[in-house]
Formats: sequence, C-alpha cells, structure tokens
Amino acid sequence: MAPAGDVPAFLAALAAGADAIYLGLKHFSARMQAENFSISQLSRLANLAHDRNARVYVAMNTLLKPGDPEAAGRLLDRLNRLVRPDAIIVQDLGLVNLARQTGFSGEIHLSTLANLTHGAALRAAAELGASRVVLPRELSLDEIKMLAASCPAGLDLEVFVHGALCYCVSGRCWWSSWLGGKSGLRGRCVQPCRRLYRQGPKGKPERLFSCLDLSLDVLARPLQDVPRVQAWKIEGRKKGPHYVYYTVKAYRLLRDEGNTPEARKTALSLLDQALGRPRTHAGFLPQRPHKPVDRSQETGSGLFLGTLKRETAKAGGRPITRISFQSREELLPGDLLRLGYEDEPWHRTVKVRQHVPKRGRLDLRPEKGLPAPPAGGAVFLVDRREPELARAIAELERVVVSSGPLREEAASEFRPSLPAPAPRRRSQFRTLCRVLPKSRLDGEPALWLEPKALHTLPPRMAARVQWWLPPVIWPEEEARCVEAVDSLRRKGARDFVCNAPWQIALFPERKGLEFTAGPFCNISNALALEELRAMGFGSAYVSPELPAEDLLALPGQSPLPLHIVLKGLWPLGLSRHLADGVHLEEPLRSPMNEVFWVRRIGQNHWVYPNWELDLSPHKAELEKAGYSCLLTIREFWPKTVPHSDRQGRFNWSLRLL
Repeated sequence: MAPAGDVPAFLAALAAGADAIYLGLKHFSARMQAENFSISQLSRLANLAHDRNARVYVAMNTLLKPGDPEAAGRLLDRLNRLVRPDAIIVQDLGLVNLARQTGFSGEIHLSTLANLTHGAALRAAAELGASRVVLPRELSLDEIKMLAASCPAGLDLEVFVHGALCYCVSGRCWWSSWLGGKSGLRGRCVQPCRRLYRQGPKGKPERLFSCLDLSLDVLARPLQDVPRVQAWKIEGRKKGPHYVYYTVKAYRLLRDEGNTPEARKTALSLLDQALGRPRTHAGFLPQRPHKPVDRSQETGSGLFLGTLKRETAKAGGRPITRISFQSREELLPGDLLRLGYEDEPWHRTVKVRQHVPKRGRLDLRPEKGLPAPPAGGAVFLVDRREPELARAIAELERVVVSSGPLREEAASEFRPSLPAPAPRRRSQFRTLCRVLPKSRLDGEPALWLEPKALHTLPPRMAARVQWWLPPVIWPEEEARCVEAVDSLRRKGARDFVCNAPWQIALFPERKGLEFTAGPFCNISNALALEELRAMGFGSAYVSPELPAEDLLALPGQSPLPLHIVLKGLWPLGLSRHLADGVHLEEPLRSPMNEVFWVRRIGQNHWVYPNWELDLSPHKAELEKAGYSCLLTIREFWPKTVPHSDRQGRFNWSLRLL
C-alpha cells in the first residue's frame, strides 16, 4: 500500500507497481497539510489505477464535530457516485454510520487512529461491519501474530512496514490540540513532539520525543506467513513522489524476491535513496527491540548534503551577504532542499533551478520576510525528479489527460438522518482516582482498573465504584484485564467505563451491567453516539478537546446521556516509548518554557503538562446544556514538578482546526 498526497505521488506509486494507493480528499483527512485530491481529479486517477489492477482507498479519518455530519455525508455520497473507491479508512464511528446511510459500496477500514489494540477489539470491529483493521505501529511481530489468531473470519489486518513514527499511540495524542487548537485527530498536528526539550535546570535542548522512521525492510518477510495480514502499509502522505517510488519498489522486491541476498541488498539500497529519516526496527522483534527515540540523532527527513557558508562581499560600495554550500551529491533541476529543521525560525524549502555537480557550489537567494540562515546550518535533499521517475510520471500523466476532461463535481442532496436526543437527566458529580483516597470525594467514586486499586479496595466497595478501563490495552494485557473484570463482577461491580469503544467486547455477558464510553473514545458527534448506543453503551463522555460552541451544542443532539471532564490532569498523550535517560516524574521544558512530565502506568508512558484542565468556571453553562455527569480527575502530583497557574481550558475559547 502506497501513500499519495498529490497527483505526482499517486502516479509514482503506480509506476513503482503499488497494489493499492491510499490518499485523502480536501476535507476530512488526517493529513490536511498534504495537497490532497478533489473528487473530479480523483475520479480519473481511480480509473487509471483500476485499469492497472491497483486498488484505491480514501482516508476520511478525522473526527467529526457536531456540525460536520451533513458536509461529510455529502462528500461521501459524491465520492461513492463519482469515484467508487475500493474502501474508505475511518476512525470516527459517525462516518461508519454515514457510509451506511449513503449506501457506500466499498469496504470500511478502521484506521490506526481508531485504536484497535487487542483481540476482542477485532471481534467488535467485525460486528460493526468493518472489512479491515489498521494495526498500531507499536506492535511486535509476536503481538501481531496474537491478534491474527484472534481475527474473525471476514476481517483483514493491515500492518505498517515503513514511514514516520509518532511518539504517542495513534488516537491517543492531544499534544498539538492542547497547546493551541490544531488537532492531530482532525489532521492539523503541528508535531510538538519533534521539538527540542530540556531535562533538568541545566539540561541541554534535545529531541526527547522525536522518533526515527520505522523501517521493517528485510524483517517484513515473516509477515507473509501471518494469517489475516493482507497489506503492508507505507506511511508518507506528506512525502514527495521520489520517496513513494523508491519505498514501493523496495518492498515489492522484498515481498516477491526477498529470499535472495541480491534482492535484499537491492531493496536496502532503494530505501537508502528514499530520503526519509534515520531508520529503526522499533519494537518489531521482541527479542531485539530498538529504541525508536534516539536523543543522539537528529530526526529530520532527507539526505544530508552539507552545511551553509556565509560570505560578505562588497557590491557598489555596500556589503552584501552571500549564502552557499558545497553539495556532497549531484543536484538536478527540480530537486527540493530543506534548509535546517522545522523548529528553527530560518527553516525553509528551496527548489534547485540548475544542475549542480557533486562537490559543486550552490548559491542561495535571500527570501523576504524570513531570517537569514546561519553559517553551519544543515542542508538536506528531501525530494527529487531524476529522469527515470520524471519520464514514468509524465507518461502516466499523458494517459490521464487522454482519458478526457475533468468531470464536474455534481452536487449532493444527501441529508443525514440524525437520532432523537435523549431525555435530560439531573447533573451528578464523580471523581476518578488511581486508588480510593481517605479524604472525602466530590461526588460518586470512580477508579482506574489497576492492580493497586484492586488490592487496596475493601470488597464491599466494589459495587459502589465505577470502574475505568485503560485507554490502551495491548494484546498480552487483555487476559489480565478480563480476569480483573470477572473478579470485580463477582464482588458486585456493575458500572464500567470503556476508553475505546471496542473494549465493550471484553464483556461477552452484559446483562445487568452499565457501560459508559469514556473521554478517551474521542466522541464528538451525534452519529458516533448513535453507533455507541447500538453497541450497548448507555451513556458517553464527550471529547474534551472540543471548543465551547460544540461542547454546549452536543448534549441537545445526543441520543445518549452525555458526561464531561470538568477538572483534572488531562494527558498530552500516551506513548509506549521512552528515550534512554529521560527521568520519569521529573520536569521537562519545551522551547516555550512549558513544563511537562512523564509517568509510567502499565506498559504506557503518560505525558502530562504541569497545569490542569479546568472548566469549573463554566460549570453552570455545562449543567444548563444538559450534561448529566461532571467528572473530576484526581492524580498524584510529582513532588519535583512545579504547579503552573496557567488556565487550562483546552480549546474552550478556540476554534478547533
């Protein structure tokens, strides 16, 4: 499976022999920084792909806000009529509902952002009507085999084999959104994890959260023997055609001829030419795991070409600064260069205008409005148009043009059928803790389903407590989670919060139980809530990243009683990774001097800011809007981490992008 962020990348994927291409539209795509595709443009490209026996998958994998279902439904209706893609890739349950309402004819694939991480989740996906699940990038080969063994008939698995790694688990990152309304769950991530952070008062700035690129390369071969794994996925919808072409060629070679040393050597050479970041196998081999975060390495993409020089000369009696570098590689007209790293203020992308021989000099023009690059700044080759690739793309472009003019994008008259809102309930209060405190709680108690809480709780209290499942359950944690749930049920527990919709499948016997979809489910629209109701949920928490307008509107649209996180520590994200030398529960400072800290809980590392989410000044508004439960999250605060007086309203007063 090849990524495509624009037409040249799409054609490069076909030229390299991709079996399938996945891409996004101009709206509702989790890679909105890519150029993406219009419906009319995609209709011709999809015809070309189908003529060459390649499948086309459209990623509509963002969260839908309360006002989005109508526009998303019209787009899906037009997509189905004019393009007829083989599948859509979604994370939001509301889009599953819209696919059903529009009569979408392709398959439904659940994105890695939907966070299906254990065997029971796959059974829930099949019951929902999904044909494929995209697995998390954090899984080892053994864990993939465990999930494949649990995979029901009719459901396929898709595994990432190459491309960028996010620091946080997909669907469990609010970092970009928390710092300024640009939501990764809606395709607008500004990648704060790629920035420089300092540890301790005298620590130097380092890339403590910036991951290398995943590259399974020759290790991908064992996946061919894993039942249900039907697709090798290459990440990179923001990358150029050069990257797409070389990665697809490499993995096709590994799949088809990877038993020979010559093929493996050639494939690795092709990946070296793909201009990605430094590569890692991450945790794919459990007996030889690699750290995907390496503090000693820069993690910018591209091939390093050299460093900048600044020279001052006089012209017309005035000093003029010239900036140049000597290239370690031959440069071709049309090549793209990146100067510096994306978090440096002088960072920019430059197009090469003329041929530059190896060890030749290239002079760079100053750009208005941008600071001048410093001497010693790094230069990288990030995309190029070598003759072979340029000819292949041009040939396919001629085929597309000869197929006729672009079709006009016919309007859609689709209007979604929305569920009736649930009757209002009187608001109650609840407090969520790790262990039951001795002090009095604000409202009813809730506890995380963790060993310490289970061992310290008096048996008679189990029935009074609402039990919260973790936001991520990895394959080998599933059995222990089921065992803990069964133990609690025997003690009278009846009230459970699932922090992924699929966790309800951990309860095959549901009679007499109450289920709430937790805030980590990222629920943000009425159609997703309708799907939750059909799955067996009796209430749900709204996503805390929504702005005030949406938070106040959604209870009046919801078919389920709605709850909200009112106050407490909300994580920036959850990660399975931790760089060597990063100290848990110690302050880490961002380039803006914001303080964060990391806590390990189970197999995951929770990254927290040193200020709380606090919507308590708006408590009366939220009660009036119809929220039936307002939650306070109580966490242990590390002694070494200072408390900030920053007001944590998340996106309350922002426009969520």
